[in-house]
Amino acid sequence: MNKINGYTEEEAKQLVEYVSCGRREGKSLSGLFASYALKSGRAKGSVRNYYYALLRSTGDNRVREMLKDKDLKAEKIVPFSDEETDRILKEILKRKCDGISVRKAVLSLAGGDDKLMLRYQNKYRNVLNKEPERIERLMRECGFKKDGDEARKRIEDEINGLYDKLAASLKEENKRLTTIIKRLSDENALLKLQLRK
Repeated sequence: MNKINGYTEEEAKQLVEYVSCGRREGKSLSGLFASYALKSGRAKGSVRNYYYALLRSTGDNRVREMLKDKDLKAEKIVPFSDEETDRILKEILKRKCDGISVRKAVLSLAGGDDKLMLRYQNKYRNVLNKEPERIERLMRECGFKKDGDEARKRIEDEINGLYDKLAASLKEENKRLTTIIKRLSDENALLKLQLRK
């Protein structure tokens, strides 16, 4: 059984078809990853990571063939350098020291750009989980006086709240747009019927 990056070729084709159909219906990638994860029994993050790895497997003829005419693409992800990461984290922590919530700090740093805000928040969350000593070092550099564990927990709770609000907002927007698309499709069908008369 031939595998492509850990999935069978059939699984890879199913994922490509699932995402392609969902995108044509106007569904978000995040929602598609979540629903495919439930359907396949895989973790959402695993599905997402596999999807992007598959799109980058341009040297594999099987992958090129299955992606042909699917109009699926991945934006190039430019990772934050260590310097950028420290700068972002310091800015968040400095604003926190000034009494500004993490949510407002992230919103302000992103300048209203939702994608950038999400990137900042995800970077912050990842560093909190995987490099707590880095956060503690930056907190000391910024003059954050509270106990590291207590402050980290409070900041993490605020970021989790921000993430939940953003996810709920995106879900509501997706529902609204789905309703509009349905209404427009119905109107289009009625117009076609009237034209045939």
